[in-house]
Amino acid sequence: MANPNYEAVLKLLLEAVQSGNQTAQPAGQPDGIPVGVSNRHLHLSQADLDTLFGAGYQLTPIKDLSQPGQFACKETVTICGPKGAIEKVRVLGPVRSKTQVEILTGDGYKLGVTAPARLSGDLAGTPGITIVGPKGSVQTSEGLIVAQRHIHMTPQDAANYGVHDGQIVDIIVEGPRGGTYANVAIRANDASALECHVDTEEANAMSINSLSKIKIKK
Repeated sequence: MANPNYEAVLKLLLEAVQSGNQTAQPAGQPDGIPVGVSNRHLHLSQADLDTLFGAGYQLTPIKDLSQPGQFACKETVTICGPKGAIEKVRVLGPVRSKTQVEILTGDGYKLGVTAPARLSGDLAGTPGITIVGPKGSVQTSEGLIVAQRHIHMTPQDAANYGVHDGQIVDIIVEGPRGGTYANVAIRANDASALECHVDTEEANAMSINSLSKIKIKK
């Protein structure tokens, strides 16, 4: 006959093991980071918005973006370089203190310009571009960039992932065409939502889409 005390101890041990196996994610191993894929677009200052669309013009939001307070607008413009032009480039809101045009590397060949990879807002020493709207045109003195891939997150997210604002990391993309991207900047502040941003060229190279998730390589 089995010892009742032995069976009780065995039951407790089994329950403890099962409880441990139900832990979804080990400590220090957060879930994968969602991805946002960006096409060419631009941000306008109010002064340039007035020149392109008319004095006192207000942007028309059509879709909220993943980052709090940012939105895609109905308005589009044409950007022109020495060799060509690209039409229907989407304006994103809200307005900014300086106009910033973000293109793809391949767009530079069509336009005849070389845009450096920069983080948003880091515009010193970048080339300018001609922007044409329905009411006028603007020739910027700077502000044309290819967006450096980056990860938006809050300070708490940064602590969870063991990184800090301004840090440069590698990311891992899984899948048949996956791989590693280097030179990914961490942008951690209270106004951010967790998301890794790549452009359409980078996304196409590794078959990344809006359902993809990446991991930070340690």
